[in-house]
Amino acid sequence: MTAAIDVRGLEKSYGDVQALDGLSLSVEEGEFFGLLGPNGAGKTTFINVLVGLVRASGGEASVFGYDVVEDYREVRDRIGLAPQEYNVDRFFPIQEVLEHKAGYHGFDRATARERAREALEMVDIADKADARFHQLSGGMKRRFMLARALVSGPELLILDEPTAGVDVQLRHDLWEIIEKMNAAGTTILLTTHYIEEAERLCDRVAILDQGRKVEVATPDELTQRGTDTLDIGLGDPPATAPQIDRDGVVSARMDGDRLLVTARGGSGLVPDVLRELEAEGYTVTDLDIRRASLEEVFVDMTRTAEGQA
Repeated sequence: MTAAIDVRGLEKSYGDVQALDGLSLSVEEGEFFGLLGPNGAGKTTFINVLVGLVRASGGEASVFGYDVVEDYREVRDRIGLAPQEYNVDRFFPIQEVLEHKAGYHGFDRATARERAREALEMVDIADKADARFHQLSGGMKRRFMLARALVSGPELLILDEPTAGVDVQLRHDLWEIIEKMNAAGTTILLTTHYIEEAERLCDRVAILDQGRKVEVATPDELTQRGTDTLDIGLGDPPATAPQIDRDGVVSARMDGDRLLVTARGGSGLVPDVLRELEAEGYTVTDLDIRRASLEEVFVDMTRTAEGQA
């Protein structure tokens, strides 16, 4: 099967700034793929290379087997892009803006009109069809940007921070829309700063930093690399933490009357830790496990990557 996105050794520099530094990754057809990284990691530059807004300084990139430079038209017809920034014609009703967009992709006038209507219905702003973009609320503007990306029926939907600045309810509404698109077979590339968004939506995520790939894995695989905290209540708690001599234990410390054990694979270590505490004469009164979050792993990985740069 041809990869939806395949990039090899991608480079892009702006003067002394290396926005992409030998980036290589592949996104499978039908996958929901996330890009995570701090500001300046290269996420938006990568997207702009795919859609032809930026030409790479080196390396190769293809979309469904089409080279992004040599086969630009074929690539662009397969991509729907919802960018971070608003770049919408303010002088036409949003229905007409969508009709124009569909027309750019070769649809005749009647079909373009129907696709525009369907796209507005899909994002639940069909009643605003005659409004200009500047007349929409912030949430409606985000919905419209998604509708514009969908109007051509793309095989690859690229969402660059699609829920930035929206309220929680709208964020969940947009999640539902794009999940349905993915379930119907659309490949989705998502950039986000909301770790919850990546954990809920993405099959795999790539962590980028300083234009390089730090890691690609599923959200579950990444969180398993983090450290869990065993929060243990002890009867007659000691002043200093007991020594826990088990593989995977990173540290143990007292926090008031609680023993906090930081460990990799914490839940799997619980029986051994409890047995060791009991063997040393401690009585465990209760226990809680706080799992590592994807956000913690992300911060650790990008911090490590910066230290190695």
